[in-house]
Amino acid sequence: MKILGISSFYHDSAAALVEDGDILAAAQEERFTRIKHDQDFPENAVQYCLKEASISIDDVDLVAFYDKPLIKFERLLETYLMFAPRGIQSFMQAMPLWLKRKLMIPKLISKTLGYKGPMIFPQHHESHAASAFFPTVFDRAAIITFDGVGEWTTTSYGLGDGNTIRLLAEIHFPHSIGLLYSAFTYFTGFRVNSGEYKVMGLAPYGEPKYKDVILKELVDLKEDGSYRLNMKYFNYCTGLTMTNDAFADLFGGPPRQPESDLTQREMDLARSVQEVTEEIMLRTARYVHKLTGEKKLCIAGGVGLNCVGNGRLLREGPFEEIWIQPASGDAGGALGAALYGWYQYAGNARDRIDGFDRQKGSYLGPEYSNEEIQSFLDRNGYPHTRYEHNETPDVAAALLEQENVVGWFQGRMEFGPRALGNRSIIGDARSPKMQKTINLKIKYRESFRPFAPTVLEERISEYFEIDRPSPYMLLTAPVRSELRRQMTKEEQDLFGIDKLNIVRSTIPAVTHVDYSARIQSVSAQTNPRYHALIKAFENRTGCGVIINTSFNVRGEPIVCSPEDAYKCFMRTEMDYLVLGDFVLDKLKQPKMDDDRDWRNEFKLD
Repeated sequence: MKILGISSFYHDSAAALVEDGDILAAAQEERFTRIKHDQDFPENAVQYCLKEASISIDDVDLVAFYDKPLIKFERLLETYLMFAPRGIQSFMQAMPLWLKRKLMIPKLISKTLGYKGPMIFPQHHESHAASAFFPTVFDRAAIITFDGVGEWTTTSYGLGDGNTIRLLAEIHFPHSIGLLYSAFTYFTGFRVNSGEYKVMGLAPYGEPKYKDVILKELVDLKEDGSYRLNMKYFNYCTGLTMTNDAFADLFGGPPRQPESDLTQREMDLARSVQEVTEEIMLRTARYVHKLTGEKKLCIAGGVGLNCVGNGRLLREGPFEEIWIQPASGDAGGALGAALYGWYQYAGNARDRIDGFDRQKGSYLGPEYSNEEIQSFLDRNGYPHTRYEHNETPDVAAALLEQENVVGWFQGRMEFGPRALGNRSIIGDARSPKMQKTINLKIKYRESFRPFAPTVLEERISEYFEIDRPSPYMLLTAPVRSELRRQMTKEEQDLFGIDKLNIVRSTIPAVTHVDYSARIQSVSAQTNPRYHALIKAFENRTGCGVIINTSFNVRGEPIVCSPEDAYKCFMRTEMDYLVLGDFVLDKLKQPKMDDDRDWRNEFKLD
């Protein structure tokens, strides 16, 4: 039985294909259209999934859409009626798309794909819950979903048991931990639905001076993790902005203008909302553990990408094991809907499996053979050197040892927002200058943004205070104390962004200002190619850790094809590109016909 899962029309549209419970393929539409967070119907992602399985749409037995559009439309209407006549502008902007497309999902699927079979529409948070529980090896587990909003639900908890999921309680719109975080994302000058991780990265530079204000004025938080927001301060129910004048008055002035200089206020706001979010996550987890008695927890929804909160849940929470869907946001809803169709709708048994999970390392996207890469390079006349398959990791490791920045393009593309070693930009974690170099010269993004370490799975506890794998870059943990550098008195007294350039450990490029790191561990079984690269680097340097950041520049999706990778390589100050077994030296490439000035475009020095 082949089930196609689809999510679309909010952000991060995606498609996933499941056959008899086995995840065959999954990808976001943005990777094909090159439109960041593309929300349109994922026609390209669907076609990829069908091609990967060597089938046509006629071979699909069931299509599962990730939410119920009619209930979402009901929420939209009720919200506007509640606040009318305020909000008429945003209401009029939303209506045309709803009436033309969002309410016509069955017709759109049939017309666009030529599909004639049955369709199901699980609820949004059921899709999240399914994506969180069904890929795990757990027979039973508690489930928590946190996001902005689905139909009405913003937070839910429940149980997964065998082939069923059951949600036990929900918090409804407009009260939302995800929208609270997005409000501060907007107020600190970043883009909603894409800049939340910037707030998380900025938080350690600040102090939680507004935490008490948030808990007193904005959020009525109960001991069981339930909460209500004071809508007096928010504008997202009726307006085109997240916050209003009352919010600005509470925090000392208007929102920061995008691209303007960051001030201590923004850093303190980021730290404050981050700590409030962590407190909500912890209280919810403690209550759900007490209620269910379960030892294992599964998490999905956009807030599941808050790796700092996840790390605290692991260290301080009551659950023995935690599994977080690596595509926690709306993209993962496509996968959850498909798995819901196989298990809960069709009633199929969920067999026990060996290994970490059924997600296959989240390497579920397109792959390009050496022959396809060779054809691309030859067709365009791009100079390159081809190596034997077993030589390439050591060649790349040698380039890293020389402090080169390398684009690493291998195997199947990752599903979800994190590059996990197949579409990655990599560097030497021991280099004090590497964080600033990659941020400003390659990623063209804010200098404060931290980078993730990729570590050999068997070495993770030698570098970080964590006792288990972290394959999906969804957990933070402290760098081990013996690897840290003692700060001078002058360095300890620094505030804000002045903390950035201090060398804090023997792996300074991946050590954040609070000594934390967002860790990805690499298993030789899950990704032998990437593991071989890091092992080769360790053999050369004695260090089993490298920098891994996503292969893209700011404002663009992670690369999908060799052509995408080459363009990104040439538009940045990356030194080398490794496409499969082909190594390209930047200095030997012809000048690219590209009139975009990337540095000025992003207002960087």
